[in-house]
Amino acid sequence: MKFRTILTSIALAGALTSVDNTARAALPELNSADHAVLDMADAFKKGQAKRLSELLPRVRGHVLEPWAAYWELKSRLESASSDEITTFLRRYANTYQEDRLRNDWLVLLGQRRDWSRFVQEAPNYRMKDDREVRCYTLAMEHILGGVDMAQEVKDQWYAQKNAGDGCALAAQVHLDHQKLTPADIWRKARLSLEARQTRAMQQAVDMVAPQASATLASLLVKPEKFLSKTTPSSLRNEQELAVLALIRLAETDPDSAAQWLQERWASKLDARQRAWAWGAIGKQAAQKLAPNALSLFANASAADMSDEHLTWYARAALRANQWPRVLSAIAAMSPATAADPTWVYWRARGLLTLTQNDAAQQEARTLLQSIAAVRGFYELLAQEELGLPIAPPPQPESLTAAEKESARANPGLQRALAAIQLGLRPEGVREWNYTTNLHQSGGMSDRELLAAADLACEHEVWDRCINTSERTKRVVDLTQRYPMPHKQAVLTRTQGIGLDPAYVYGLIRQESRFIMDARSGVGASGLMQVMPATARWTAKKIGLTQFQTHQLNDRDTNIAIGTGYLKLVLDDFAGSMPMAAAAYNAGPGRPRNWRGQSGAPVMEAAIWAENVPFSETRDYVKKVLANTTIYAAMISGKTQSLKARLGRVGPLDAAVEINRDLP
Repeated sequence: MKFRTILTSIALAGALTSVDNTARAALPELNSADHAVLDMADAFKKGQAKRLSELLPRVRGHVLEPWAAYWELKSRLESASSDEITTFLRRYANTYQEDRLRNDWLVLLGQRRDWSRFVQEAPNYRMKDDREVRCYTLAMEHILGGVDMAQEVKDQWYAQKNAGDGCALAAQVHLDHQKLTPADIWRKARLSLEARQTRAMQQAVDMVAPQASATLASLLVKPEKFLSKTTPSSLRNEQELAVLALIRLAETDPDSAAQWLQERWASKLDARQRAWAWGAIGKQAAQKLAPNALSLFANASAADMSDEHLTWYARAALRANQWPRVLSAIAAMSPATAADPTWVYWRARGLLTLTQNDAAQQEARTLLQSIAAVRGFYELLAQEELGLPIAPPPQPESLTAAEKESARANPGLQRALAAIQLGLRPEGVREWNYTTNLHQSGGMSDRELLAAADLACEHEVWDRCINTSERTKRVVDLTQRYPMPHKQAVLTRTQGIGLDPAYVYGLIRQESRFIMDARSGVGASGLMQVMPATARWTAKKIGLTQFQTHQLNDRDTNIAIGTGYLKLVLDDFAGSMPMAAAAYNAGPGRPRNWRGQSGAPVMEAAIWAENVPFSETRDYVKKVLANTTIYAAMISGKTQSLKARLGRVGPLDAAVEINRDLP
């Protein structure tokens, strides 16, 4: 509720590594070793290496000893001897903690450029999900063996969000040997600036134009000054700096950036530079829902724009009902982006809308069939477009006693549950994910994943139940993927205020994954992630007297306030579920603006949702509505329509009253 960064499920119920005294009091009875583990978690957070070494003997034999030993050694890894590291890796072999420490050790070896030890240890690294480690490996292979890994270096480096030593090193050594070009480096600078990662942008520019550091710093503050004072020339660095200035200016004033590009810089930039600049300007205009966004994109070849530009080009074209441009933008996307269900669905819709010949119609149906399923937003829309029922699939064969016992006996799952029970949720979630993911040899089968999910459900660790079950490939257990805890409380409350229980469950699943004590980084609390100020306002509206914000941790109070606010918002938006979901996440004012001004077209709500400017809210609306449709099918036992729940969205009728005091 209220626009905020939704934390991952790892952090939902405890962003801190340690458990404070108040939280400890609410835990089951603890023994001395439990307290020692919690003290070590706290000491690790505070960087108290000496304290960790003192406490470690007290947790020997505890189920979470591998965590304690990891914290102790990690806190002094830079000064640890090779023998100490080797001893740890052997003692805790085949655990998450062994692989986690090896990951940390490889990063340190890469930073030290200790390639002899790096090459010995890297083959034993199972996790393989650390981009920095992979980049150090790419750098090492080029340095020691001259292996050309330029394409993967670009893939890894471009995808990295923050400045990192490993990927920068891999890029630098490939640039030094002319396996990467200056154009490749400038592309990274542009990507970083558009992602607002200025350190990563600076790192890239320093590789090809270190003398431009002062110019770059002032350009970021006053891009218009650079664009007006710098004489356009054919010098590559000046051209690239101009593109960066245009990107920066477009963030706040896309029309001004377009004017500077058209009147002063376009003739001095090459076709690819111009396309990128127009793409960045068009993207910003599209995010502001400006009517001229499509005309800005049309100034350059879509083939030379980035995928981020092209997705916004396609969204703007959808909003304007310009299907040829939708297809053109999707055709220019990289294969990986075009394969996303979002663009598979809209490509199919475009073909169905524009062409009536049998071949095109069959291609559209094939595209829809490739994604249709009872799961995500576009998968459900594809299912409905094909005329297939949105109903619960058959339940898989029941788990056997042996399958359940195998999950219970799994050491990694045992440690994960023990950590979560002690209040160390981040550690428990990481261990659970490692154990159930493909880091182990061969990975877990569908049946093993179902058994692990069942174990999590049994312990009411609903987020792990859901996420684990969602990874099965050939069988689907919707009761695991879409559980309904607190059913009586939810049904009683929703029936009392006339709210669809499926909608409430769809929202809770997205907000908190049913974690009772979930807390976001900005203070939203409980199952329905209610902000304190919103809770106080809602409590008055629904007649909940003597409410105090600490009561948000109470299940029934949280449900009462969350559903009360949702009903008020839903009524305010005339029953529009997608708009109410957007309001619940981003505040009511923003969806009112996003629906368009008087005279704007009425559109499918799926198109409206896809054009929501905030990526978090856009994702949120789609997931809540997909969840709602599936829960409705489960509750009713009947096929459902996502399209009917979405409806259409357009400008507000001037005669309609709206509740302007909604927080």
